[in-house]
Amino acid sequence: MSDLERVLALTEELLRIESVTGDEGELGDWLEARLRQRDPHTLIRAGHSLCFAMRPPDPDKATLMLVGHTDTVPPADENPVRRQDDCLFGLGASDMKAADAVLLDAIERDPDCRYNLVGVLYAREEGPFVDSEMPQIIEAASDWFDRTDLAVCMEPTDNQLELGCLGTCHATVRFGGQRAHSARPWQGDNAIHKAAGLLTTLAGLEREEHLFHGLTFYEVLSATMVDYRGARNVVPEEFVVNVNYRFAPDKDEADVRARLDSLVGEDATYELDDFCPAGRVCGDNPLLEDLREVAPSDLSVRAKQAWTDVGRLSRLGIDAINWGPGATSQAHQAGEWVSIEAIERSRVTLAAWLGG
Repeated sequence: MSDLERVLALTEELLRIESVTGDEGELGDWLEARLRQRDPHTLIRAGHSLCFAMRPPDPDKATLMLVGHTDTVPPADENPVRRQDDCLFGLGASDMKAADAVLLDAIERDPDCRYNLVGVLYAREEGPFVDSEMPQIIEAASDWFDRTDLAVCMEPTDNQLELGCLGTCHATVRFGGQRAHSARPWQGDNAIHKAAGLLTTLAGLEREEHLFHGLTFYEVLSATMVDYRGARNVVPEEFVVNVNYRFAPDKDEADVRARLDSLVGEDATYELDDFCPAGRVCGDNPLLEDLREVAPSDLSVRAKQAWTDVGRLSRLGIDAINWGPGATSQAHQAGEWVSIEAIERSRVTLAAWLGG
């Protein structure tokens, strides 16, 4: 069996084990059993998440951590696991079971490489920030996280380097009013109308450019959901707007609250929900320079215009990047697929990086 065929077969095995967020137990059991058969030096499980390494750490080597999540979003359609043309289809193919297979195969082959190599496969990434099992595996395998010099979140990036990541949060903004019959609105106070100023402001906002290590991140604020109390012939006493704020890598929670304070003003109250910290741009990390030396000549470097656990790892003081074989255009899509050529490209590049 060729190296590529081995990784493709492993990807297909992972795809056939359903692991929608919150239901990763079967896949966690399968991964643990597989790894135990290979007699690893380290195998730590927390919940349905795993940290593993084949060799003990060498104090004279830097430590490279390969990170992937095991869960998928719920299915959008019937998408059986299959190969078709140059693509491998299945729920989670691009986001991110092909990357999990590349990661797992690289570590299982017990490479005596130029780094200490450790893998992390964790559950519940696709759900709310507070529900992720990443904190559990960080606590259980703290020694490995403490010694990590660079973590690679192998999220879909089309095999291009994406540095840092935007932070994200949701603010539940509430406008209060007075309920009334819509035939006599003067007897009430329309909560929907009171939101007009906020919605007009949001509609007029342009994306804001922020530069880090020569990479451009765009800050954006958007109203994404609304809710109200009443019926179509009732002036509502409450109107709720969900505001999603994607913020630059140099902002913390205090900065975010200050921006929301100025935006919401005195006409409403808000609650800050599901705050996910931004990720630092570690463009000068020496291990990243090693990757650039062996990567294909068309490797591009761009800003991560989204959120990943690069943000969580950055908050711990760990340099982290995004790089993986999945297609960004296929993440969470119906009929999801990953390019077989992209899987091979990732496998070969990673082997060259580890081998020096």
